[in-house]
Amino acid sequence: MPSAHDNYQGVWGHRISFGQRGALLLIDFVKAYTLPGSPLYAEGVVSAVDHGAELLRAAREAGMPVLHTTIVHQSKNFADAGAWYRKSPVLECFKSRPFNEFCDAVVPLADEIVLQKQYASAFFGTSLASTLFALRVDTLLVTGCSTSGCVRATAVDGVQHGFNVMVVREAVGDRHPDPHEANLFDIDSKYGDVVSKARTLEFIARAPSSLQHGA
Repeated sequence: MPSAHDNYQGVWGHRISFGQRGALLLIDFVKAYTLPGSPLYAEGVVSAVDHGAELLRAAREAGMPVLHTTIVHQSKNFADAGAWYRKSPVLECFKSRPFNEFCDAVVPLADEIVLQKQYASAFFGTSLASTLFALRVDTLLVTGCSTSGCVRATAVDGVQHGFNVMVVREAVGDRHPDPHEANLFDIDSKYGDVVSKARTLEFIARAPSSLQHGA
C-alpha cells in the first residue's frame, strides 16, 4: 500500500504561499494546556508557546496585526457551548483560574484584539473575518492549540473565508503526536500551508505593517 504522501501526491498538497499582508493569530494559548495537573495539559503545547512567543515579538516589532483568542462561556450550564459541551465536558476547565489565564510568554498587550469564542474555530461567532478584511489582510499566520481541534477548525474556516492560511509547525501543539501530525498533514494537503517558523519570520520581516502604522 502506498504511503499517505505518495497517495496524495499530484492530487492534494498544492502550495498557497504567503500573500502580501499578514496577521498573526494566537489560538487559545492559555494555561489549561501548559500546567501539569490540568485535564487539558498537553506537552506539545508547552514548546509551542515558546515558539509562538518568538513570533509574537517579531510581529509586534514589525507592526503586524496581532490577534489572540480564548474560550469564554457565559452560561453556567454551558448552554452557549451547545452540543460541543455534551461531547467535551472538559470545557469546564476554562471557567477557573489559573487555567483560563493566558500563558505568561504571550499575554496580550492592552491594544491587541482578544476574541472570545465559544466553539473551536476562531472564526465561528466572532469578528475575526471582518477585522481581517478591514485590515486588508490576505495571509493568516496561525499558531496555538490544539492542532487537531481549534487550529484545524480555524484553518478550514480561514480558507473558506478566502485567506491564505499559514500554520506555523513549531508554534502549534497537541496532547499527542499522532493527531498532531495527522492534522498537520491534512491541513497542509487541503486547507493551507504548514510552514516553518524560520520562513514565517522572514515573511513578518518583509510584510507591510498594519494600517494603524501608516501602511
